Amino acid sequence: MSEEGERRWRLALGAEDELLAPPDQRLSGALTAVYGEGGESGAGAKKGRGGLGGSAPHVARWMGDIREHFPSPVVQIVQKDAFERLGLKQMLLEPEFLGAVEADIDLVASLMSLRQIMPEKIKTTARQVIGKLVAQLMERLERKTAEAMRGAVDRSRRTRRPRFADIDWPRTIRANLQHYQAEHRSLVPERLIGFMRQQRRIVDLDEVILCVDQSGSMASSVIYASIFAAVMASLPVVRTKLVCFDTVVLDLTDNLADPVDVLFGVQLGGGTDINQAVAYCGERIERPAKAHFVLITDLYEGGKAEEMLARLGKLIASGVNVIVLLALSDVGRPAFNADLAGQVAALGAPVFACTPDQFPDLMAAALRRQDLAAWAAARDIKLVRAQGSEGEG
Repeated sequence: MSEEGERRWRLALGAEDELLAPPDQRLSGALTAVYGEGGESGAGAKKGRGGLGGSAPHVARWMGDIREHFPSPVVQIVQKDAFERLGLKQMLLEPEFLGAVEADIDLVASLMSLRQIMPEKIKTTARQVIGKLVAQLMERLERKTAEAMRGAVDRSRRTRRPRFADIDWPRTIRANLQHYQAEHRSLVPERLIGFMRQQRRIVDLDEVILCVDQSGSMASSVIYASIFAAVMASLPVVRTKLVCFDTVVLDLTDNLADPVDVLFGVQLGGGTDINQAVAYCGERIERPAKAHFVLITDLYEGGKAEEMLARLGKLIASGVNVIVLLALSDVGRPAFNADLAGQVAALGAPVFACTPDQFPDLMAAALRRQDLAAWAAARDIKLVRAQGSEGEG
């Protein structure tokens, strides 16, 4: 067996610290803190002994050791296990701990749920952690969303005097090949070919309302929906509103310029009154034929389900493009109220789960009023059937 192989076996089997090199002693202690007997060992302590002792610096140190030795996906798994096994919610209120952990969906959801009891001195650090995740998600999703939804460019009409951002470079190059200068190895275009930009008044813009269930089980959906709402609100091609709800409706539209503010304003948990949220949003739809209502919820209604169904039916009949997403997250098949989902589907609204990477294309298809059942089928997304049988996301 190689030296590295022996080292890995010692770590896996939990060898005594004196048999490990100093760096491995730290790594062993960090893992023991989470997975040792009773899950209550501190950093560098013997297995089955010691404790957290409420000391954030110790937790910060062993979380730092985890981050040093494992890739990000593993770090996130260990963090989640630590929160569950060790009851680390109290540690989330310590700035030293927040400075050591990896920003991920689960951590941000925990911070959002603790916002009301969080001391003011901790909120600055918490906002920084949330800001890190927001930056990561914006980098991942912003460009694709903007490209998918930028309907202000009419690609069926062309102009010889396009703006720089609207130049059709492949056609421009082909039209100017005779002007290639071999000695400079460059092409000097004499004619620019591009897309004609539509002039659209604000009153003519499509309206998108994202209405998001903020009950505890929908945490990742709230986070992703907030990011998408912020991106869409920055585009001059649609009017975007974000409404979150549990038993209270929270309109966050005015905060969309800063998605960190949005997430810090959400309070996860509580009951669920979908009917009340649908009523609130319905009253604010100005032009039904230009409106797209995206309801993101697992449909576990605590309010008046029959009234909610009636309101959705009325919106659909008025011309509103109603879409129900059971989840907007990277996880697999979500849990949802299959009976109520089937009743919503019977109204004519597509009901299914969606990943964040699919969402930009979904919204582009919705804005074009495409058949979303066909759109979903092309991506192997199964819609909930009107009979009430489950679909898969």
